[in-house]
Amino acid sequence: MANVDGSWNTVVKSPLGDQAAVFTVTSNGDTFTGTFAGAMGNAEAKDGKVSGDTLTWSMDVSVPMPMTLTGEATVDGDTITGTVTAGAFGAFPLTGSRA
Repeated sequence: MANVDGSWNTVVKSPLGDQAAVFTVTSNGDTFTGTFAGAMGNAEAKDGKVSGDTLTWSMDVSVPMPMTLTGEATVDGDTITGTVTAGAFGAFPLTGSRA
């Protein structure tokens, strides 16, 4: 099982430009809690699940408009890659490295 815990410097390539945030993950077996802290504000990861080296979660954001995002990311050593999906707006790539 991958070590998914820690702080990750992430960037989501969104239609509004690159969104940088620190994604903090604390796992507990097959679940995790976490937060994204960035220029667009802070969001809590909800329903965080850990399956091997893959994280899945959802989060409610208010900027640029209220919506629920869903995320899936895979940890490989000190690298994290995945996607964040914003409903009808589509899916955007997430990349990052361990802080």
